[in-house]
Amino acid sequence: MNYSMGIDVGGTHTDAVLLNSQQEIVAFTKQPITADVMQGIGRAVEVILAQSSINPAQIDRAMLGTTHCTNAIVERKNLEPVAHFRLGAPATLAVLPLVNIPANFREKLSVHLFTVSGGYHYDGQLLAALDEEMIRRQLYSVKGLVSAVSVCGVFSPVMDTQERLVGEIAQEILGPDIAISLSSEIGCIGLLERENAAILNAALCGVAQSLTNGFKETLLQHNISAPLYFGQNDGTLMPVKQARRLPILTIASGSTNSICGAAMLTDLEDALVVDIGGTTTDVGVLKNGFPRQSSLAAEIGGVRTSFRMPDITSIGLGGGSLVTFDSDGTIHVGPKSVGYQLTQHSLVFGGDTLTVTDIAVANGWANIGDPGKLAHLCSKQMQRVASHYVAMVERTLERMNTSLSDMPVILVGGGACLLPIGLRGASKVIRPAHASVANATGVAIAKVSGSVDTIVSTGTETLEACLLQAEKQARKAAVEAGAIPDTVRIIELESLPLGYMPGNTVRIRAKAAGTLSTCLSPDQD
Repeated sequence: MNYSMGIDVGGTHTDAVLLNSQQEIVAFTKQPITADVMQGIGRAVEVILAQSSINPAQIDRAMLGTTHCTNAIVERKNLEPVAHFRLGAPATLAVLPLVNIPANFREKLSVHLFTVSGGYHYDGQLLAALDEEMIRRQLYSVKGLVSAVSVCGVFSPVMDTQERLVGEIAQEILGPDIAISLSSEIGCIGLLERENAAILNAALCGVAQSLTNGFKETLLQHNISAPLYFGQNDGTLMPVKQARRLPILTIASGSTNSICGAAMLTDLEDALVVDIGGTTTDVGVLKNGFPRQSSLAAEIGGVRTSFRMPDITSIGLGGGSLVTFDSDGTIHVGPKSVGYQLTQHSLVFGGDTLTVTDIAVANGWANIGDPGKLAHLCSKQMQRVASHYVAMVERTLERMNTSLSDMPVILVGGGACLLPIGLRGASKVIRPAHASVANATGVAIAKVSGSVDTIVSTGTETLEACLLQAEKQARKAAVEAGAIPDTVRIIELESLPLGYMPGNTVRIRAKAAGTLSTCLSPDQD
């Protein structure tokens, strides 16, 4: 029998699960986060191998969901120097690159900016020819000064020829190992946001390299040589090679992993998912078996980007959230939290800090620590606090539910036991077995996907024909990513008329996903 291993690195714990070929969990663990993340991953792997007593050679795929790239952007750390080329002169000279990035972030970025002639119209017709000689001179001027090159052309998602040519020239001059970030592979229509995403993606190349190498080496130390995959923010997987090229797509993968894991653990395809951690609670929507995507531009560390993100609302409520009272009795829950130090500070563990975990234990919802250490607390006061933080969650559920009726609510995360099995606005509340490792479960069972985002004119062909063509392209992309052809299905298809453009112009998005094939080479990179 073959097995799949899923690992998710969160803010307080590293979670791991081992699934058999019937997608049954045969081993799982939650390990405290460590300063050296790979050390924590290694410990989690050791535990699940010991629990299952299987031969490591039986693991035929390993998946990782991680916050590495998110942390690098939010903390402005470990970002590589970049040479960025905007292909859009003279049409785009009025607005310079990085203009909508916060000043304190621009100071942390090392970006050599070049705007040259190039770009396309919305229908793929040439806007301006590419000035290859100027690009070559500019690349020679930064040789030895940058670790990556990003390229963003006007309407490149419609026609990416110029972007790819600049990438080829960059590798010719700066070397074949230089990281290349093409905006057409990352973002949607919209120049500035797509440009930001491309630059951030390029700046993350060093983080991606160390992350993928570290994960591979950690598994090899445990005699696991399976193909490696990384969770991305739409709830699907990408192989190591793609993760190195497009690390920004791993951002927000933790929340999507939890939503996908909730679907697997409950066999539900439509539900609200409440993921409760040590510091925050994330509420998302499960739609047709996948996380509902946000219609808003993604903002990462204060930077607006154009790739789609899961529709998630986060509130400052977790197992370690501090509970305090004003002199007039007003209750405050969070956002401050003891986080991963819960077992040191919470009352039920012998500490001196009142937390949400203590409140849940006092109300009989959670069986954690020593309830006897709460005997001095006023039961009515604890009920008031419980009602207060439950109402915080219920208000969030109300905002996230766009349907006309109540929906099922799935509780997952390490703090899943902190809420009662009964919430206003929920048709039913489910706390599945293994809820605490839903995130690792989600990445372990995730599918692979392919997508297309393009602008077409329906003057010469029908909208139905254009949609069908987009479907075919998305299916093909999913298969190329490693999906079994017979399992691929369309999970997203939409058209948006663009009234500000001439003719019958329509933007079409399509995404397909399918089961990951087992017939893959372990040496993907």
